[in-house]
Amino acid sequence: MTVKIIRHFLVVPIFLSFFAAIPASAQGILPVSFDDWSSKTPTGTTIASYFESSPVLQEYGFVAEEKATYSRGNETMMVTLYRMNDPSGAYGMYSYLRSPDMVHLNEGGHSVISPERALLLTGNLILDVTGKDLQKYGRNLDSLTTVVSRKSEQGPLPTLTEHLPVKGFVDRSDKYVLGPVALNQFFPVSVDDWLGFSHGAEAEVAKYRVDGRELNLLIADFPTPQVAQKKLVDLEQTYHLNHPAGDSNGPALFAKRSITMLAIVSGARTQAEADQLLNQVQSGAEVTWNEPTFQFKEPSIGAMIVGSIVGAGVLCMFAIIAGIAFGGLRLVVKRYFPDKVFDRSSTMQVLQLGLGSKPINSEDFYGIEQNRRK
Repeated sequence: MTVKIIRHFLVVPIFLSFFAAIPASAQGILPVSFDDWSSKTPTGTTIASYFESSPVLQEYGFVAEEKATYSRGNETMMVTLYRMNDPSGAYGMYSYLRSPDMVHLNEGGHSVISPERALLLTGNLILDVTGKDLQKYGRNLDSLTTVVSRKSEQGPLPTLTEHLPVKGFVDRSDKYVLGPVALNQFFPVSVDDWLGFSHGAEAEVAKYRVDGRELNLLIADFPTPQVAQKKLVDLEQTYHLNHPAGDSNGPALFAKRSITMLAIVSGARTQAEADQLLNQVQSGAEVTWNEPTFQFKEPSIGAMIVGSIVGAGVLCMFAIIAGIAFGGLRLVVKRYFPDKVFDRSSTMQVLQLGLGSKPINSEDFYGIEQNRRK
């Protein structure tokens, strides 16, 4: 009985030690130091509960965060690292946190900066940096991103941004959306999942200036053209699409489908105004054929007759040559190897009609007996 009680009490510390070790196992994404910056506070990862995190973080696939304070002399910067499920969710969260006053830190990269804040994306990790005069630390931030990227999960990023029209685009207004909560903040129509994220939709929202007015453009990509068409029909019935009056409960919406992609404009007064954006959106699904094709061209009747004559002549010539070759071979073999290969007397069978009195002998055909006598 005493042994059982001891075992029971030993299980509890072991159980607590196991869960206490989880944050320690998640440490190490943020470095202790980079360049000439160092952190005096130990870095650690806080694993957020699914229900405790915000709905927007849930939609983008938030997993954990890590914070550290770096200093260099009297200079300091706070770094918060967000770890997401995949690079697509990280890109969406990066676009969600990005503000219009931020400018690109590097051309072609996913990093923006303002005097007091910087956002850097690498794989499934986001670095949120706060401090003063961060523009002069651009090279240091690149070094930090390089160190962190070694522990990131790399993968393809969403391509919906490539289908956004260029004309009238408001810089850094595009947001990649994966759920209704974030969508309602940038393209308010309804708080529920009216677009169909539960059916595999992904969306991109951006602002445009058309004829002096600000319009909101939403492009959503669906798994198949059938799903996109069904969603367009449902939206037409619910929100009275492509009507200037729109729905009495919401703004006027204008929409157009292109294969798997659905484009919706909000804020336009007329269909013509909305078409300036809708007509520029094309689906990324393309059907291409890069194999050589055969083009049949029927020849003329004269060419067909001449071809037939030439073909027949070639066949006749081949038959003559083949016949001469085969006959010559038989004569040569029979001349030098009589009764050995062709028409051997032991296997020769002759059909006798019985019209004469003399029996037919196969040896009479080839002079075999005469050869034997000689």
